[in-house]
Amino acid sequence: MFSLESFIEECRDAVRHDPTYKAVREVVARAVSSPSEVIAALGEPARGEMQKVYQSPELTILNVIWAPRMILLPHNHNMWAVIGIYTGREDNVFWRRVTDGTRSMVEAAGAKSLSEKDTVPLGADIIHSVTNPIVRLTCALHVYGGDFFAPGRSEWDSETLLEQPCDPELMRRRFEEANSRTGMH
Repeated sequence: MFSLESFIEECRDAVRHDPTYKAVREVVARAVSSPSEVIAALGEPARGEMQKVYQSPELTILNVIWAPRMILLPHNHNMWAVIGIYTGREDNVFWRRVTDGTRSMVEAAGAKSLSEKDTVPLGADIIHSVTNPIVRLTCALHVYGGDFFAPGRSEWDSETLLEQPCDPELMRRRFEEANSRTGMH
């Protein structure tokens, strides 16, 4: 049976014994292998949001709930991440940095769709954008090898693809806007 307290402790232990994503990936994969248990422990999702589950300098755990058809700009984490989907689908576009001489931009470099029970690690240098392509909520456990909310992360403008500082408040508003568009309050 999935327990949030046990999940947090297992992730903390995994990072203490192996600071890479490898041990955490096993913990997340085990958790999302029983989606109904995760939903029972975390509650039935009702709206798009990023729920902070645990935060320390070494580890951040989020319960990310994507609103229907929500899109998040290209962004980086500057740390490894493990994403485990426990309901719905998440489409990722991976980007690579390029410069036009003076400006830092990105160009598409690949893509991967994640479905229920999928778990994927992302390296510290990965830049990705996320789309929930379906008409219902998508939910995922996101575990990061550091403080996700620390300054220094970047995102890229959706039109110009130019780099800019990541603004956590703006990201929160994007979830609210996605909820408004789909009638979730």
